[in-house]
Order: sequence, then structure tokens, then C-alpha cells
Amino acid sequence: MNGFKTTMLLAALTALFMALGFTIGGRGGMIIALLVAVGMNLFTYWNADKIVLKMHGARQVDAASAPEFYGLVAGLAQRAQLPMPKVYVIDSPHPNAFATGRNPENAAVAATTGLLSILNRDEIAGVMAHELAHVRNRDTLIMTMVATIAGAISMLANFGLFFRGGAGDNRGAMLATILAVIVAPFAAMIVQMAISRTREYGADKGGAEISGNPRALASALAKLAQGAAAVPNPVAQRNPAASQLYIVPGLARGGDSLFSTHPDTGNRIAALEELAVTMGQSAPLDVFAAPANRPSALGVRAAPRRGSALDPNRRG
Repeated sequence: MNGFKTTMLLAALTALFMALGFTIGGRGGMIIALLVAVGMNLFTYWNADKIVLKMHGARQVDAASAPEFYGLVAGLAQRAQLPMPKVYVIDSPHPNAFATGRNPENAAVAATTGLLSILNRDEIAGVMAHELAHVRNRDTLIMTMVATIAGAISMLANFGLFFRGGAGDNRGAMLATILAVIVAPFAAMIVQMAISRTREYGADKGGAEISGNPRALASALAKLAQGAAAVPNPVAQRNPAASQLYIVPGLARGGDSLFSTHPDTGNRIAALEELAVTMGQSAPLDVFAAPANRPSALGVRAAPRRGSALDPNRRG
């Protein structure tokens, strides 16, 4: 059913794109818009991960450059029965994370240094498990494609404003311009956000099951929502369509409103708390705790410390 909804939503975006092309250039414009939409979908299918990672200036890490973070992701991928994804770190104080790639075999996960510096090990595990759940649910390609088409609709609408600006004496052209500039991007935004909000709940549930620690993910969401609202995200400011890729909104928008790219954080935390009770978790668990009297395989000190033990920059 989720796959059917996704197909319908993508079809709706493509139809909007074609309708906007018709509004601007008639039947010829509609055909051109269709060809452009097909071309964008094909290009995005093969290059989704490269587009998103380059947009964020992400750098790939491995077992040598970030052994603890990389090892944590490897352990979670094994738990999720997924191929090992590529692992990236983004040098940004904005605390967030995302997953991308056209399928589990070509997936990548990324976290910012801001996220790695404010979360503890279990919280980072919950976040990366959430991203791996997106990979397992095959959300990553769809979310990137939706962001690409929605962004293209907005650009085409802006083009239509200038293209038809000289037809001020024609009421039909005026109405078409209004529809092109206002209605089409607004409808595209609704479709885009509907996909994002639905999939975030599914990834929260899947991430909690992969990590075995719903409350750690809930704690991470609370910290990230507060941090992301306080620290600007230049990428999301330049391209608001990218905001739906993150685990928490890339722009400061709260609540389950029509204009929110994510479910309300409080509602997500409440759902995770209910899941914790269902799983019999009466208190937060350290799912990667080292056995007694043995050093952690992740090299993490047992004593609490400020910042994250997984921060590649070793801050705190």
C-alpha cells in the first residue's frame, strides 16, 4: 500500500509538472515538460546519492579515518541485514543526518559534526538506525526524486511568470500565470511533505527496532530538534526542498501543520515511548554496552563525557 501511495504521489507531481508546462507553452510545453520530467527521474535514479552528498560537501570516512562512527554504522547495518552503506561526515555545526542512494546496495548515510558533538553513543545509534530504516524501506530514492521534481516545478513556475508577463491584457493568460506561480508549487509542496511525514514515522519505528532502543532515538530527536532550530542550515536555506531529507527539519518549522516537512517532534517521541513500552523497555538501554571489565569495542569510555565519543573531530 505504501508503494502504491508513493507511485500515485510521484505521478501527481509529474502531472503537475506537465500541467504547468501546458500553462506556459500549450501542448508543446506539456510535451517538453514530460520529457524533462522523465529525464530528471532517470538522472536522479542514477545520481541521487551524488547530488545530495555534493550539495552538502560531505566527506567519506572509513574504518581508518573514523573507526568508532564507521564501526557503529557497520554493526547497525548487520543488525538490519543490509549491505554496508558508504558513510559520510558533513563539517557543519547544524545537527542533522540523512540517508541517500537508489537502493540498499548503493546507499550512503551521513551525519553532521554538529550532530556527532551533541549526542551520546546510544543516541547516535538510534539516529543512524533511523537512516538505515529509510534505506531498508527504500525511501531514499523516492525522497530525493520528489525533492528534485518539486524544486523543478518551482523553477518552472518562476520561469512562467516572466514568460507570460507581457500578456497582461489577456485574462486567460493572467489566470494561467497565477495558477503557474502559486497553485502548482503549492500543490507540489503538499505532495512532497505528505511523502516525508508518512515515511518519518515508519523510519522511527524501523530505527527503534534495529537499534533496540526507542528511548535513545526519542532523546536524540528532542536534542536535534532543539539544536536544528537554533543553528542555521545553509543548504536548506538555499534549497528548501532538501529539508525533507533530514531526520529533523532543516528549517525551523514546528508542529503537524500543512507546511511542516516532518511530523511534530513531540508526536514522534510519544510514538517511540509507546513502542518502548511494547518492547518491554522500562528504562533506556545501552544496546552497545561493553561487557563488564572489558573495554568497549567502539573505544568509548563508560564514564559520561561531554560531547560524543563518536565525534571524528574529538571535541568535548
